[in-house]
Amino acid sequence: MQGEPEVAVLRLGHRPGRDGRMTTHVGLTARALGADRVLLTASTQAKETVEDITDRFGGPFSAELVDSPKATIRDWPGAVVHLTMYGERVQDVESAIRAAHDDEPVLVVVGAEKVSFDVYEAADWNVGVTNQPHSEVAGLAVFLDRLFDGRELDREWTDADQRVVPMETGKKVVSPDEE
Repeated sequence: MQGEPEVAVLRLGHRPGRDGRMTTHVGLTARALGADRVLLTASTQAKETVEDITDRFGGPFSAELVDSPKATIRDWPGAVVHLTMYGERVQDVESAIRAAHDDEPVLVVVGAEKVSFDVYEAADWNVGVTNQPHSEVAGLAVFLDRLFDGRELDREWTDADQRVVPMETGKKVVSPDEE
């Protein structure tokens, strides 16, 4: 989020039959809940969809393809958080991660297929949002909300072509100049 060290989300892997929508949703969730960019190891379609949403509903946010996710993790200039059901409970480590984010950028690693053990070793924290099987998108959403302590929900979007007007019922999307 603006004024804070960067938060990037690395989508590690992509299973073509299963992960088309999941990879896209990792990117959209990262964008909507405060990250600055998503790094994708595959799926140009997911990248294009995230860029389209950013163009229409505002940013700043970017989606990038990376050739070597392991090099991205190894060379990251700050803290690395790997989201996994086998990790430490998020509620036990969130304050330490938040404190680290006060001083340095955070890379949040979200797996698709089975994650190799070297990712667990390279991470500063292996974090479980519950230690039960569930969606990696749900885990990312909960983690980002904990990291930003809810501030991401009040984020202001710039350069938007469209804006959703919150309503009790119905749907309303307007251009920013219609406010």
